[in-house]
Amino acid sequence: MPDVSAADLVLTGGRVHTVDARDRLAEAVAVRGGRIARVGTADEVAPLIGPGTRVVPLDGGSVLPGINDSHLHGVWLGAMWPNLLMDQLAASGGHAHEAPARLETAEDRRRAILRTADLLASLGITSYTEPGLGPGEDGGPSGCFGSGALRDYAELAAQGRLKARVTALMLFGELDGRSTAADLLAGLRDFTPPAGVPGRFRVAGVKIFADGIPPMRSAWTDRPYTDGSHGALLVDGGSDGEREAALRAMIDAAHDAGHQIGVHATGDRATRVVADACAAALGRDGRDARHYVIHGDLLAPATLTVLASNRIGLNTQAGIPVATEPMLAAALGEDALRDAWPLRDALDAGVPLCLSSDSPVLTPDWRAGMAAAVTRRGLDGAVRGAAQRLALAEALRAYTAVPAWQDGEEDVKGSIEPGKAADLCVLGGDLFAVEPQALPSVPVAMTVLDGEVVYEA
Repeated sequence: MPDVSAADLVLTGGRVHTVDARDRLAEAVAVRGGRIARVGTADEVAPLIGPGTRVVPLDGGSVLPGINDSHLHGVWLGAMWPNLLMDQLAASGGHAHEAPARLETAEDRRRAILRTADLLASLGITSYTEPGLGPGEDGGPSGCFGSGALRDYAELAAQGRLKARVTALMLFGELDGRSTAADLLAGLRDFTPPAGVPGRFRVAGVKIFADGIPPMRSAWTDRPYTDGSHGALLVDGGSDGEREAALRAMIDAAHDAGHQIGVHATGDRATRVVADACAAALGRDGRDARHYVIHGDLLAPATLTVLASNRIGLNTQAGIPVATEPMLAAALGEDALRDAWPLRDALDAGVPLCLSSDSPVLTPDWRAGMAAAVTRRGLDGAVRGAAQRLALAEALRAYTAVPAWQDGEEDVKGSIEPGKAADLCVLGGDLFAVEPQALPSVPVAMTVLDGEVVYEA
C-alpha cells in the first residue's frame, strides 16, 4: 500500500543524486521521522506534502547524501582553524608550522569540538571519523589527542550538541611517533573507552602508526631514498625484522580483540606488510572487520591485489599528491611516482576507496578534495598523476557510500534511499554541471542530519 502520511520535509524541483547501487537520479525527496520516506519525481513525492510539511524548492539545486569525511581530526581542527598545516608548510618552504595553543582542559577541547561541528555543518558534512584519540597521547604537547577527548565527544553527543555522527579510533602510541606492542596490549587490556551514543558517537577500533611520510624520508620503503636510506617502522625494535614482527603482533592483537583497525602506512614496504598482516588476521576467522590503510602514498600493484581480495579499505587524501608530488620525487626519485597515490588503480582493482581530508592538514572542504581527485591539478595549475584521475561520480561515492561501508553503516547512511537516515547535503547548484576545477564554487545551501536542519545558508 502507498505511504500517504505527511512528510516533515520535502526537497523538490532539483537533482537528487541518490548514490545508490545504480547512481540513480531523482527530482525530489521526502523526509519523515528522521528517515528518507520517498525518493522520486516531484509528482511521486507530492502526495506526502501535508499542512505541516516544510517544502524547500531546490530551484535547480541538488541534493547529495550527507558527506562523510572518514579521516578528520575534529579536536585539532577546532584548535587550528582556519590555519591549515599544508598551507603553513607551503608558506614556510616545507619547514616549521604554527602549533595551536595547548588545550589544557575539557572545556578547551569541547569548544574546539563544537567549533568543528559548526564548520562541518556549513560544509554539508554529516559524519566524520576522528582517527586516533587515547592514552598514548595523554601527555601529548597539543592536548588534542588524549583519552579525555573521547569522553568529551561522548558527553557532547549525549547532550545532543554534535552536528555530525562521529566514529573514533583509539590510540595507544604517540601521534605520528613511536609505539610499542606492549603499550597496545596494555591499552587493549586496561583502557575502557566511553560508551557510545547511538547515532551520534561510537568508538570503533584502533589506530596504529606504521611509519612516517616519504618527503621526510621516514616512510618505510623497498626502494632507497636518494641518500641511500629506506626509512623504518615507528614501532619499537632493534632491527627491521623485530619492528615488523611487533607491528604484525599489534595488528593481530587488535583484530583478535574485535576492533576495526586503521593503520597509517605510506611507504611501499610498510603498506605491503600492513596489507599482508591484515589479510592474515582476517583469514583466521573471516570476520568482516573493515580494516583499512590510511594514506597509502606508495602502493605496489601486488599490494592493491591483497587489499582488494581481502576487502581491506584504502583511506586517502586526493589533495596530498597534487601538493607534495615534487617532494616525493625529490626524496625517492621519479620512478617512485609509478606507485604513488594510485587512486584509479586501486578502484579498478576493487579496493574499497574512501577520500578524506586529514584536516587540519588539508581543508575540510570536500569539494576541494573532489576537485583534486577528478583533475589531479594543484593550486599551481600543474597536473600530477593524470592517469590516476577519478570520475566525478566515483569521487562522490568515495565521500559518501564507501565511508558508510568503512563505518559498517551502509544500511543506515551513505545513499538517499527509503528507510535510510535522512542525512543530506543540499547544494545551490549541481556538481555535475560545472567544470571539475570549479567544484568548490558550488554553494552548500542546507545540511540535514537525521531529518533535522543543522545548517542553512
